Amino acid sequence: MADGRPKKHSLTLKGHRTSVSLEDEFWRAFCDIAKEKQRPINALAAEIDADRGFDTGLASAIRLYVLRYFRQRPKA
Repeated sequence: MADGRPKKHSLTLKGHRTSVSLEDEFWRAFCDIAKEKQRPINALAAEIDADRGFDTGLASAIRLYVLRYFRQRPKA
């Protein structure tokens, strides 16, 4: 079982390496979304990065993206 603590995950945005601290569950969900959309994880992260406001950190923007994505999916 995961301990719920954020862990650093590496990404490349605009040719530069960066990292985000995300809980395992959010990271796995983010990777699942990228796979479902057939997009590289870095491309999806770059899209989120471009759309976020200056006052929102990248990790928070990814968490919100994941939350919105699953909330907007049709119920099975």
